[in-house]
Amino acid sequence: MRREGSPFRGLSTVFVKELADHLSSIRMLMLELLIVFTALAALYGAISSLRQNTAEDPFLLLRLFTIDKAPLPSFVAILGFLIPLMAIGLGFDAINSEHNRRTLSRILAQPIYRDALLMGKFLAALATIGISLAALWLLVIGLGLIFLGVPPGGEEIARSLVFLVVAIFYAGVWLSLAMLLSIVFRSPATAALVSLGIWLFLAVLWPMLAPALAQAIAPADPRYALLGLNDPATAIWTQELLRLSPNDLFGEAMLAVLSPTTRTLGPVFLDQLRGAVMGSPLPFGESVMIAWPQTVGLIAGTIVLFAFGYVLFQRQEVRA
Repeated sequence: MRREGSPFRGLSTVFVKELADHLSSIRMLMLELLIVFTALAALYGAISSLRQNTAEDPFLLLRLFTIDKAPLPSFVAILGFLIPLMAIGLGFDAINSEHNRRTLSRILAQPIYRDALLMGKFLAALATIGISLAALWLLVIGLGLIFLGVPPGGEEIARSLVFLVVAIFYAGVWLSLAMLLSIVFRSPATAALVSLGIWLFLAVLWPMLAPALAQAIAPADPRYALLGLNDPATAIWTQELLRLSPNDLFGEAMLAVLSPTTRTLGPVFLDQLRGAVMGSPLPFGESVMIAWPQTVGLIAGTIVLFAFGYVLFQRQEVRA
């Protein structure tokens, strides 16, 4: 039987309803408070460190995102840790909760296709995260203006906007994963535990396992060890394995965009330093091009995970 009309009929209805539910939910409020209070603590340490060299640093606003002060990590490092929690918290029960409440069959009995339902839920959750991150971004800029007294330049605003966009793509990967698991598992608790387990593995365990796997794939040359140097082949394999994790892709993209002096994200060879003035910032366009492969990787991960969940959802049996 052929479908009539657009498969995205009712998309706006689902989007508005889910967005209103997310923005007014206690779960979202708790996640936002967690991120805001933790980020404010990191910003307090960064501002207290930057007050001493406000006239010396041409990229003072960007330092608010990247500078850390023990025992707290930097603002970007905190977001890299907390954004997956927010995305998983919004997506782990997106579909299975409808199954458990027996409302999925009633929704699909309306002139709403599964395409519109799944896409509407995904876009609403991503828009909720985007609104939260945009408010946090404005908070950082406002606090920088108040406490540092130095207005940001145009390039600083552009780089921080790229940071905001990449952070939303980063959230999209974890949101797609959480929604995929909400389709696979009927129990929200199981979907949440598996999502958090994958996140902990990629964020904590994978950085420790990747160097060991790289050593097994490309054993280090003893001559480099005698000179106290890392084998380039082993270093390249380590970096490529680490890039299987969205956390590493997000960290590398932020390093390229928010640190203008970053010239490469991999092992540095002598021919890359030829003609370079060490410590001089790169133009905005070149920094974006350095971060572009990592950004494309995050977008591709979001699309692949969402497409896999879309196929499973289309083939899933829905009973009243």
